[in-house]
Amino acid sequence: MSDTSNLTPKKMPFWVLLAFSSIQKRKHAIILIWASILFSLYCLPWATFINNEIISTLFLIDDWSWIAMMAPICIWYILSLRWMDQNNGWETPQEV
Repeated sequence: MSDTSNLTPKKMPFWVLLAFSSIQKRKHAIILIWASILFSLYCLPWATFINNEIISTLFLIDDWSWIAMMAPICIWYILSLRWMDQNNGWETPQEV
């Protein structure tokens, strides 16, 4: 007798579906994660750390509210990617 429970794909959680609802390939999910990380770095209030006119002109964010929002979003995307990788979510279309 063979155990077929390992062959059936797990049902995709709702939080993973929300993260990657329109993303079909792992490569595109990684691009989304890197873009989110880069935007998170931009969201740091660099103008408060470095007193430079060019920095103050390029980095317009001067409070911590954006980074407080972007950090959990990046973690959510990374955890969603991890779930997809561990459950073969990129190979088979899954239902919610």
